[in-house]
Amino acid sequence: MSFGPLEPGMPPRRRSRWWWLGPLASIVIFGASLVVLWYIVREIEPGELANAFANASLRQLGLACGFTALSYLLLTGYDALALKRLGLSIPYRTTALASFTSYSVSFTLGFPIVTGGTVRYWIYSPKGVRASEVASLTVIAGLTFWLGLGAILCVSLFYATPSVAMLARTSPLVVQAVGAAVAAGTIGYLVWIASGERTIRVRGWNLPLPGLGITLGQMFLGAAEVCAAAAVLFVLLPGGHGIDYPTFLAVYVFACLVGIASHAPGGLGVFEATMLVALSRLPFEPVLGALLIFRIIYYILPFILALVLLALNEMVRRIRRHER
Repeated sequence: MSFGPLEPGMPPRRRSRWWWLGPLASIVIFGASLVVLWYIVREIEPGELANAFANASLRQLGLACGFTALSYLLLTGYDALALKRLGLSIPYRTTALASFTSYSVSFTLGFPIVTGGTVRYWIYSPKGVRASEVASLTVIAGLTFWLGLGAILCVSLFYATPSVAMLARTSPLVVQAVGAAVAAGTIGYLVWIASGERTIRVRGWNLPLPGLGITLGQMFLGAAEVCAAAAVLFVLLPGGHGIDYPTFLAVYVFACLVGIASHAPGGLGVFEATMLVALSRLPFEPVLGALLIFRIIYYILPFILALVLLALNEMVRRIRRHER
């Protein structure tokens, strides 16, 4: 299967009779996004929200917004690396739009392969990217996230073993054993990738996996993005908590994993509950307020912005189509 763009002189691809499924899925996801957003906002108590923002300083809010912007900026690199592996040349402004909107929507709705893949197809398809290529892109981008998550979890578990063991109420040997298992799995994958070209084959669909060079780039990029996302919540915690950043990273990654395993959109409720249990030594109300602000800054505001950008992008596309 070739993932490259059309060669000069090649006839244009014929439109499939199922071409309307893509726009229909986009409309459904857009509508579902509005419904989910309404339910999320409706569950927020105005009093709790006001108290949370009142207890947070302008410095904390500014740093949280800055780390959020950095996290989403690094997320655009996920798509950029995947496009490079697939041999597709797409302008960065398109890549940035597709990455930001797809992650903002999938973080809130969950099921990233479906929701994120559909948003990407909506944006990339006018550039000549096929559905199979979008699926490959989504898988490779997801692999970047998991590699980064594994790298951060491994380093933080070994670096802050005593602190993590105390928060988890377990033995340092258990913490080190988990870190060793993650390290073994990561190293094993790197060795497997380095030993030759690897391809995932599913029912006739072939996805050549990135080589060692791009895989290492994925790992470092994913690790940097996870660190930036964790920093959003870390700077919002009440002062004097006494938790160092490496220890907090391990807690954050574990809470993310539990949220992902729950299949709840954005780990809603599950992520917060896990963090509250892990940080139970800290005052409950300030931590709950920090989690609420984190949910708003990192999830809800980017989600709203993504819906606006998707609507504007569709309006511009229709205007240009009409002008032609």
